[in-house]
Amino acid sequence: MSGYRNLQETHLNRARASLRQALSWYGYLRKSGQFSSNPELAGLVKPELEALNSTLNKLDSNVIRIAAFGLVSRGKSAVLNALLGDKILQTGPLNGVTQWPRSVRWQPGGKVQVELIDTPGLDEIEGESRAQMAREVARQADLILFVVSGDITRTEYQALLELRQAQKPLILVFNKIDLYPDVDRAAIYKNLQELGAGYGAKPLLPDEIVMVAAEPAPMEVRVEWPDGRVSYEWETPPTQVEELQQTILNILNREGRSLLALNALVQARDAEAAIAQKTIDLREEEAEDIIWQFTKYKALAVMLNPIAFLDILGGGVADLALIRSLARLYGLPMTSYEASKILKTILFSSGGLLLSELGSSFLLGLGKSTAALASGENPTNITAYAGGAIAQAGIAAYGAYSVGKAAQVYLEKGCTWGQLGASTVIAEILSQVDHNTILYRLQQELGIKY
Repeated sequence: MSGYRNLQETHLNRARASLRQALSWYGYLRKSGQFSSNPELAGLVKPELEALNSTLNKLDSNVIRIAAFGLVSRGKSAVLNALLGDKILQTGPLNGVTQWPRSVRWQPGGKVQVELIDTPGLDEIEGESRAQMAREVARQADLILFVVSGDITRTEYQALLELRQAQKPLILVFNKIDLYPDVDRAAIYKNLQELGAGYGAKPLLPDEIVMVAAEPAPMEVRVEWPDGRVSYEWETPPTQVEELQQTILNILNREGRSLLALNALVQARDAEAAIAQKTIDLREEEAEDIIWQFTKYKALAVMLNPIAFLDILGGGVADLALIRSLARLYGLPMTSYEASKILKTILFSSGGLLLSELGSSFLLGLGKSTAALASGENPTNITAYAGGAIAQAGIAAYGAYSVGKAAQVYLEKGCTWGQLGASTVIAEILSQVDHNTILYRLQQELGIKY
């Protein structure tokens, strides 16, 4: 158990360091005038910067948020009340008792602080308002409970798939099991194991599906009195939520702080990606001008230079300068070392395209150098030199433009990578989780590969 605690503390510390680094950088941009010189950009990214601050504060508060979702009348509020041991959240026979998300604190034991969030039925609130409410609550949650009360309907299945897009650990709660005979209950449980994971995924693990009776239906019981009288009374059986409570406790003890860290990093990653997207969209025209400028300069320099080796060296320097210019335009930190790493990444990710440019530049450069040396007064050699120079300039221009466009994509998508980038730390955390944990499934859902 101490090993789990130490690993979770490491994950929390890494997540805090990642968020503080991001906030420090954006704070530097504000002080350096990047935002003040462009008030439109400052206004556009303000929600994301506030989200980063809020995420770090939530991480420091050490409160785990568990949100309950489901269709109307599945017993979401009843499940949360059963966990709390008190009827705090309103329930009733009418559909739609819960009209908006409500939260209540729960202390299941130990030092763990939990906030339970009740939500309206996903099929009750129509249109975009329902979708937006679900997205926002799911974004804030560290763990999701999806409550069903029997076989999954088509509407439930679609809602479940949409919730899985939030990339959060999810427990499928099979409620109202007191209404089913044992045989039917077992058959439904097996179907839920298959469907609850989503299309094409492995069946749910024991920690990912739990059966409960949060608010059992009253039963008529026969009472025999000492004097021989017989009467019939209605009694409500005790709730059956111990398995769910124990499952949640096991998850919180084993990986609760890792859940906190991972959720904070996912929110930070999304916020930084949104900042990068808005920045690139706002400065698209300026970036295009810079790319074309470097394309022309590189083509001209390569065409006029007669020495093959210097062609390749000068072209590489021009590409690095182009990457750094784009990074400065977008307000991203970039040293020569980082720019060279980006160039290597671009070379590999672009396959043979830019490598072929280097090869062609070298071969054409050799031909151009030979023609230059042998030209003298011979018009044929001068023509050969000019032809090689023009061809090489065209290849260099195409290569420079390709580097510029690829750098734009890299700077947008790669803003969360780096030593303490959110995506880097997410991958690091998921690479360390046990295969039998609820976090392990997120490797596929988050698209992390090792």
